[in-house]
Amino acid sequence: MKPILELRNLKMYYDTQAGQVKAADDVSFVLNEGESIGLVGESGCGKTSVSMSIMKLLPENGRIISGNIFFDGKDIVNFSDEEMNKIRWAGIAMIFQAAMNSLNPVYRVGDQIVEAITAHEPNVTFEEARQRVANLYKLVGLDPERMDNYPHEYSGGMKQRAIIAMSLACNPKLIIADEPTTALDVIVQDTILRELEKVQKKLNMSMIYISHDIAVIAEVASRIAIMYAGKIVEMSDSVVIFKRPAHPYAIGLMSSFPSIRGEKKELVTIPGEPPNLLNAPDHCRFAPRCPFATDECWKQTPSYSEIESNHFVACFHPQNLKKLVNMNA
Repeated sequence: MKPILELRNLKMYYDTQAGQVKAADDVSFVLNEGESIGLVGESGCGKTSVSMSIMKLLPENGRIISGNIFFDGKDIVNFSDEEMNKIRWAGIAMIFQAAMNSLNPVYRVGDQIVEAITAHEPNVTFEEARQRVANLYKLVGLDPERMDNYPHEYSGGMKQRAIIAMSLACNPKLIIADEPTTALDVIVQDTILRELEKVQKKLNMSMIYISHDIAVIAEVASRIAIMYAGKIVEMSDSVVIFKRPAHPYAIGLMSSFPSIRGEKKELVTIPGEPPNLLNAPDHCRFAPRCPFATDECWKQTPSYSEIESNHFVACFHPQNLKKLVNMNA
């Protein structure tokens, strides 16, 4: 398969009065055409910072320090705003957090999507854009007759579907969905994610799902990358991550949600808090919370290495996995 996106040792920091916040520190992964990947981790682990780096929509105090972001074979790190404007929407589209609240309340929803199309494709007529929006509405499960409604006439789930339709408007090769089901109930959440998965497979698009909920992401993403304190600590196929997680943090995430099978048992929490990325440690960032940390873990950062085919882990002691599983059982 052909790679559509490749991050190589991406470092993105925020400049603050107190110092540099190392939000994304040496992040690398490859996403192929038609593939989906989930970025999972606690709030503040750097998931959204990675996505905003890919879109080149960082705030004024955010800077890409080093590394590469290859999209469709081109390194876009040093692209100007003008060059990126040709890629955004048409190449890479993004569903932002709580995006359903970003619809302009005084414009009809369909007109807002039409505007996105005509702004990026000036050769498309208004009538052609309207027809494309109607087709997109059908694709995401909305009645095209609702195109002329205003946002307040839509339910939360309908707004989210409209936002998904907007992200598809210019036929992008990659869509980044940052917490696409925030503030929706679990039934609507599942429906929206299934709809996204169906659209992604039908159009053979690449997808990046971002969430703190590993169980939700596992249902729609073919691979999962687990982030902790600005770094990817484990990455593999979704099934492998669930069956054979090899990083203590991954085990903690698995133990933090209940199972619908078997006997009831108390949920296991991860003690402590993530490190302050203003003063990111030079050793393993999970060491203060890890029950198997050794002197080695406190002296240096573990390398990100392959422990089995397509299963990468940043840990000095992945062999202690069985002990950790038994401890959490």
